[in-house]
Amino acid sequence: MSCPDQYFGRRRVLAAATGLVTGAVLPAAAAAETTGAPASATPGTAPAPAAAYTNPVIWQDFADIDVIRVGSTYYASASTMHYSPGAPVLRSHDLVNWEIAGHSVPVLDFGAKYDLNGARGYVRGIWASSLAYRPSNRTFYWLGQIDFARTYVYTATAAEGPWSRLTTISTPYYDAGLLVDSDDTLYVAYGNTTISVAQLSPDGRNQVRTQQVFTTPSSVGTLEGSRFYKINGQYYIFLTRPANGQYILKSSSGPFGPYTMRQVLLDLRGPIAGGGVPHQGGLVQTQGGAWYYMAFVDAYPGGRVPVLAPVSWTSDGWPVVQLVDGAWGASYPGPAVSAAPRRITRMTGVDSFDGTALSPRWEWNHNPDNTKWSAGGGLTLRTATVTGDLYAARNTLTHRIQGPTSTATVQLDISAMRDGDRAGLALLRDSSAWIGVRRDGGVPRLVMVNGLTMDSNWNTTGTGTEAASAPLSGSRVWLRATADIRPGAARPGTFSYSTDGTSFIRLGPSFSMGNDWRFFMGYRFALFNHATRALGGAVRVPRFELSTP
Repeated sequence: MSCPDQYFGRRRVLAAATGLVTGAVLPAAAAAETTGAPASATPGTAPAPAAAYTNPVIWQDFADIDVIRVGSTYYASASTMHYSPGAPVLRSHDLVNWEIAGHSVPVLDFGAKYDLNGARGYVRGIWASSLAYRPSNRTFYWLGQIDFARTYVYTATAAEGPWSRLTTISTPYYDAGLLVDSDDTLYVAYGNTTISVAQLSPDGRNQVRTQQVFTTPSSVGTLEGSRFYKINGQYYIFLTRPANGQYILKSSSGPFGPYTMRQVLLDLRGPIAGGGVPHQGGLVQTQGGAWYYMAFVDAYPGGRVPVLAPVSWTSDGWPVVQLVDGAWGASYPGPAVSAAPRRITRMTGVDSFDGTALSPRWEWNHNPDNTKWSAGGGLTLRTATVTGDLYAARNTLTHRIQGPTSTATVQLDISAMRDGDRAGLALLRDSSAWIGVRRDGGVPRLVMVNGLTMDSNWNTTGTGTEAASAPLSGSRVWLRATADIRPGAARPGTFSYSTDGTSFIRLGPSFSMGNDWRFFMGYRFALFNHATRALGGAVRVPRFELSTP
C-alpha cells in the first residue's frame, strides 16, 4: 500500500519499465510449513471436480489481499482505509466463491479524526495489513500499522469474531506480513524499499528484535506490501512494486536472511479489460498441495479487485505464475478441493435488516454514532450531524458496488424527517452524487444532486448542486442508483425513483464516476440521513437490494 504523497511519482517512473520473467513450469512444490495449512487433503473427503473459474473472482473492492488456509477453509483480509468496521475477513471453501465473515478491527479507535466529528480520516486508517492463524492456540491474528505511528494487533478464536485488541507496538510495521513459523515463533516482514524483519515475543504483545534484511536495488525502484512465508524450510518475503510488478525474496539461512531476489512478474497483461497489472497479494496452498496467487487489479472507478492464478515452482524453489497466452488468464481450471461444507452468503441480494446487527457487507464512512441508528425489522437512521456537507455527515452507511455493473435499490420511509433533513442514496467517493429527499418548509421533495467534490487533501471543495427535482407525495419512496464500474475510463452512474416499487423514473443527468486512483477506495453505494438545521429527524430503510443485470 503506497503512501499517497509518494505513489504518483512512483507510478510515473514505473510506467516506463517493461518486461516479464517466468521460470520453468514444474509440478507444485511440497507442503508449506506455516500458518496451520497442511498440504494433505482433509481425511475422509475427496476433491471436488475442478470446474473452470473466471477472473476477477470477486468483482468488488478488496485491495492488498492477504490470504491463508486453515484446514479446508480459506480466509482473506483487505484494506478499508477510513471505513468502519475495518479489515474485512473474507471466507471461501474453494478460493473462487467468497463471502464476508466479519471484520478484524471492530472500530477505528485510533484518534478523533476517525469519528468524523470535527475532523476526518479519509484515506488513512486500515492500509495493507496481515492475517494469520496460529495453530498452537487456535487463534487468528490481524496486524497492521495506523498513521505511520504504531502497530496494532487484534485476535479472535473464530474468523467471524468477536475480535479484540491484543496489543499496541510502538514500531509502525508498514505493509506488514505476519509469519507463524513452524516452531510457533511470530515474525513480521515490513517496510518500503528497505525491508526489515521483526521477531515478536511468544505472546505476540511486544517486539523482541528487528533487523533490516534487504535493500531494494535502484534498478527495481520501490518494493513494499510484504507477505511472509516458510515453504520447504525456505523463508520467502513476497513483495509488490507499485503498481505493476511482483518480486520475491528467498532465504535458506533463517528469517533474518540473507535474502536473494527474483522477479515474479512485471507489466503483465491482466485479465480485466481496461484494468491494471495484477499485483500485491498473497500465496496460498490448497489441501491437495496446489499453489495459487491471489492479487488485485487496479480497476477504477470500482476500486481494486481480486484475481486468482495458479502457481508452479522451479526446481530451485521459486514461484512461477501460470500464464495464458502471455497474460494473467481470464479463466483457469478451478482448484480441486473438498466439497464445501456449507453455502456461502452472496455479496449481492436483498437485505431487510432483520437482525439487530448489520451484515458484514456494510461499513460506515468513519465510525458511527451508535446512538443514532438501529436495526431489526428494517434500518433506522436518525440524523447524527448538522451539516450541509455529506463528507462531514456521520452515519453514512456504505456498500461495495458489484462489477462490472450493478444496481442498488432502497426503500425509504420518510415520515419522520424534519425540516432541513437530507436523506438518500449516493454514489460516494471524492467526487459524488446522490438521489434522495430534502424536506424544507414542511414539504418533502425528490432531488438529484451532483458536484460533491474533495481536493487532494480530502477537504470538501463542493457540497453539491441540485441538478433535477420532482414533487413527492406520501411517506414512501424507492430510490435507485445504477453504476457502471468497468475500468479504463470515467463511467456513468444514473439515478431513478419510484412511488410504487415497480415503475422507476429517471431523475437527473448521468453522473461521471472518475477513474483516478488517488482516493484508493473505489466508488460505493451509500445510505445517508443528515440534518442541515437541527437533529431529531429519522428515516427508515425497510429493504435494500443489490442486483446485477
